[in-house]
Amino acid sequence: MPTFLCGRFELDVSMPKIMAIINLTDDSFSGDGLKGNVTAVLRRAEKALKDGADILDLGAESTRPGSHPVPVAQETDRIMAAVEALRPFNVPLSADTMKPAVMQAALAAGADIINDIAGFEAPGAIDAVAGSACGLCVMHMQGKPRTMQHNPHYDDVVTDVAEYLASRVRALTAAGVAYGRIVLDPGFGFGKSVAHNYSLLKHLGRFAVEGLPILAGLSRKSMLGAVTGAAVENRLIASVTAAVLAVERGARIVRVHDVAATSEALKIWQAGTSEYGALP
Repeated sequence: MPTFLCGRFELDVSMPKIMAIINLTDDSFSGDGLKGNVTAVLRRAEKALKDGADILDLGAESTRPGSHPVPVAQETDRIMAAVEALRPFNVPLSADTMKPAVMQAALAAGADIINDIAGFEAPGAIDAVAGSACGLCVMHMQGKPRTMQHNPHYDDVVTDVAEYLASRVRALTAAGVAYGRIVLDPGFGFGKSVAHNYSLLKHLGRFAVEGLPILAGLSRKSMLGAVTGAAVENRLIASVTAAVLAVERGARIVRVHDVAATSEALKIWQAGTSEYGALP
């Protein structure tokens, strides 16, 4: 499906799009949390858009391995303030949350996308989004953020994740959600070993249930450090390489910290896969 229906926008995903990570948290694993400072959020967003971002993803609760939940009121306040401040930018705004109450508040503030790492499984989550026009990013996660990396196990990680995503699509469409509103994310690093993660990357195209677009979030993750030995702050090259590999394997949206470098890499990828007449 070349179009992702998300709130105010019909986003053309026939070519890959960049989702920029805007962390409103106090304890982001990558060290770039803005602690809800709206002025800092505006600056980060302006830079991301200048660098080539197509979507801004706003998260106010860290979901790194071992993280603890934050109070609903704090998450709600930070998400709403950021969405309200960024709506005039006229770009799709994604609220990264797994709490139905926060989903509702984000949509009331004007969010265009809800990005749920829990696959809209929480009681009330589907009800919170079904009647709106927002886009839905549906992710697979085994376990909960606090314990998800404690010996994750699958019979067959690719099959298990694909079947899970298909089941969530069925649940959403049964509630009246149009296919065009759904994007699927296999959940790199969320209850997966290093080997699991690379199996998912190798077979990424398997997750395009009903031809729905795939979102891949590999930026700065430990699976990259496990191979390169690089600390989280030194994973730029690995992150960009992973994003390009994901696009090669079918991802239509890549969720990244390093927008400028990813944008440049994807321009080269696009040039290398285009007919000569389509080049500048």
